[in-house]
Amino acid sequence: MSQELHLLGISGSLRKGSLNTGLLRAAAELLPEGVHLDIYSLRQIPPYNYDLEVAAYPELVRDFKERIRAADGLILASPEYNFSIPGVLKNAIDWASRPPKESPFNEKPAAIMGVSGGPYGTARAQYDLRKVANSLNMLVMNRPELMIADGGQKFDADGNLTDLETQEKLRKMVEVFVAWIGRLKA
Repeated sequence: MSQELHLLGISGSLRKGSLNTGLLRAAAELLPEGVHLDIYSLRQIPPYNYDLEVAAYPELVRDFKERIRAADGLILASPEYNFSIPGVLKNAIDWASRPPKESPFNEKPAAIMGVSGGPYGTARAQYDLRKVANSLNMLVMNRPELMIADGGQKFDADGNLTDLETQEKLRKMVEVFVAWIGRLKA
């Protein structure tokens, strides 16, 4: 790779032992040389409030937006809550997309993946997240998809990916994503 790429990973889970944050950590270890992934925690993002937007835009949200803007691409890793994306992730996306003319998501390459403890592997959450991303004009990579079911069997107690087959699928996904970003930039 002739130039370095900087990716931003965003986990839709705040849990200390989050499997989705663990998935992002595993992705960071599998990236090709010259590609870096920073993982951003949504823990401090306040609930969206238009009054705050117009009166005193929170500094944490300003920083989040700048990190998105500066990234060459986003990797979104989300669990599935009640057949959809977690409120904390939707809230952060809502904040960063405001005001619409200043959205850092416009034409931003994005890859979506997720881990769940159940049998559906975040398929419904990813569907909803794709709708949100498309509405914000993100350039969402369609394939390969990574929906990891039965995550408790593929990660250890500390949220580290241990399943070799899943590691290989993740490696392929990040390699394809990096190549795709390169084609988009060309």
